[in-house]
Amino acid sequence: MEGDSIKLQGQTGHAIAATIEGAGDGMPVILAHGGGQTRRAWKRISTLLASHGFRTIAIDLRGHGDSDWASDGAYDIADFASDLVAIAAGLDRKPALIGASLGGLAGIVAEGQLSPGSFASLTLVDITPQMEATGVARVVGFMAAHAREGFASANEAARIISEYLPHRPSRKASAGLAHYLRQKPDGRYYWHWDPAFIDGVMRRHAQNGDLGDHGRSELSKAAMNLALPVHLVRGGSSDLVSPEAVAHFRRLVPHAAYSDIADATHMVVGDQNDVFGAAIADFLIRTHAASDAR
Repeated sequence: MEGDSIKLQGQTGHAIAATIEGAGDGMPVILAHGGGQTRRAWKRISTLLASHGFRTIAIDLRGHGDSDWASDGAYDIADFASDLVAIAAGLDRKPALIGASLGGLAGIVAEGQLSPGSFASLTLVDITPQMEATGVARVVGFMAAHAREGFASANEAARIISEYLPHRPSRKASAGLAHYLRQKPDGRYYWHWDPAFIDGVMRRHAQNGDLGDHGRSELSKAAMNLALPVHLVRGGSSDLVSPEAVAHFRRLVPHAAYSDIADATHMVVGDQNDVFGAAIADFLIRTHAASDAR
């Protein structure tokens, strides 16, 4: 990924890997990926926003990519949210936050519960307090299936991904896939994230059907506290966020802007990157003053 790679400090000094792109005096935009992904998911979006004068800060959430793993298994949504708050506090000015799935949930908790006023705006990518149980189960099942056993080859991992995303053309292992895998001394390939993360998700999902430690009611309360500009982006074919969930969210946050990206699933960023990017850029440009985004 182009840009400068650095390490930021999350909660209690937890090392968070980040890639910064764009003008040093541009308005900062933190990009927080979904569970099981890395900051590389934002590559094209970072370049697009940088071209509009923003300074993008794409991070690897704790336990993912090149960020530190939590030795104590601290992978609750509140832990990810605390990292976001700490990163925002360390910047020269209040940043916009774009969060996909897990990153979005962490954003809701960070701004709506832990530290209101930390961010200049919040963009949520296919995530709301209400999530479809079947969609949640599908995501969790995919992540858990090979978390411990890994893959015999990178091509096997590519095949599993193709089965999970049947609407996309099947591909063999690529250079990009290498950023999501680690080959260990046993010769097998493993996801580039801590298996303890999905262990906790599965445990909480079995208990209450939610992706994290915050149940629907707590997330809804946090959402109701969102006073900053908010943008909800839904994949038009999402199996995680239904039209009813969108309606529920818009009742909680009536001032929120809304974009529905046709022909996109929960993996909106990868499915319709150009259309998604245009919607994201339009919201940020309209929302923030010309002095913030050149």
